[in-house]
Amino acid sequence: MNTNNTISKIASISSSSLKNLQNHLLSQRDLIEPWFDAQWHHSPAPFYASVDLRNADFKLAPVDTNLFPAGFNNLDSNAVLAAKKATQIAIEQLNANIKNILLIPENHTRNQFYLENLATIYNIIKTAGYNIHIGSLNPDISTTQDFQTTNHGKILIEPLVKHERQLQTINHDFTPDMLLLNNDLSTEVPNLLENIQQYITPPLESGWAKRLKSDHFSIYAQVAQEFADLIEIDPWLINPLFKNCGEINFMKKEGYECLADNVNALLNDIRQKYAEYKVEHPPFVIIKADAGSYGMGVMTVHDGEEIMKLNRKQRTRMSSTKGGKSISRVILQEGVYTFETWGEHNSVAEPVIYMIGSSVIGGFYRVHTKRGINENLNAPGMHFKPLAFHDSASKCNQDSDIISNSFYVYGVIARLALLAAAREFLIHN
Repeated sequence: MNTNNTISKIASISSSSLKNLQNHLLSQRDLIEPWFDAQWHHSPAPFYASVDLRNADFKLAPVDTNLFPAGFNNLDSNAVLAAKKATQIAIEQLNANIKNILLIPENHTRNQFYLENLATIYNIIKTAGYNIHIGSLNPDISTTQDFQTTNHGKILIEPLVKHERQLQTINHDFTPDMLLLNNDLSTEVPNLLENIQQYITPPLESGWAKRLKSDHFSIYAQVAQEFADLIEIDPWLINPLFKNCGEINFMKKEGYECLADNVNALLNDIRQKYAEYKVEHPPFVIIKADAGSYGMGVMTVHDGEEIMKLNRKQRTRMSSTKGGKSISRVILQEGVYTFETWGEHNSVAEPVIYMIGSSVIGGFYRVHTKRGINENLNAPGMHFKPLAFHDSASKCNQDSDIISNSFYVYGVIARLALLAAAREFLIHN
């Protein structure tokens, strides 16, 4: 890989504020890494996760933590190689005799990008030395089917049956030791997965039928505070403020007053921090479904009054998320600008970091040519550019040091979000 070409394309990292944070984190590595090791001892990391980050120059914070990552196909080849070793370590740490793994996907098998993701996960686990099958919960898949991918040829997806509290492929010829969910269980936990004796990861409680983003970010705030105390920084630099309120019904305009009041209260909190750090940009709030994925049910507001003036189209867009699940709870999150750009046209970008176990394996930039620096980029029209973590880290010139140092910092913040997810698992168990 040509490092100079990478630097010409990679998102800008020139802010003195971020460099101050970056340099401080780099100087504290001897504290940070043993601290993480101790945390993983008490709170084992999820099998895998991805974290969306936003770099506003004056702060760098996670805005979403996905426990069912679906973008492995967007990683570069070095990240896939790193994933093989990370997979071996993650499975060995389970202290179980795991040889056979069943990968359980989402139901949308017509999505070519998602099929590429599945094929990549399949190949990572297979090359790590495990037997793996892909088994679907989709009732429409009643016989074993081949699905054609663009880059990996055909993948085989099999129907599943339950036999004596064990999940098996339909012909009873494959009984897994571990079930690896790549299905976020948005609407419910299927009966097929209930009362199963096999090890399931991520846990059923981590699906969006039960998990709430507000719970995650409550725990993340505690993690950020502990980490900030360790290295003596303001936790706000790595933590998005948030609020939530009770039930809301966008179509019936119920719960609007609570939502508007909390938007204004959160904006006031953000303004105080902006004044402290002399940030001249206007604060904003992201409202999104408290349980949901795929960037659905998300909006940007700058004043509580905007809530009271939502038109029918806006209310409809905020009324449901993936699978038609109704949105009855939302999280109000401090909007974190992204001042990172990609390419000749300076398209808005944000880093997405991928981990297996406690290891950062790589990531990519989510890039959007038609979205602004204060908008959700996880939306139709986005595209992805791999981040060459391992390639740039192997270079020795000054510019590549800047890149690899930034990637280290991204990895630190992503692992803090991963730790919050690990603590969620402990609470559920």
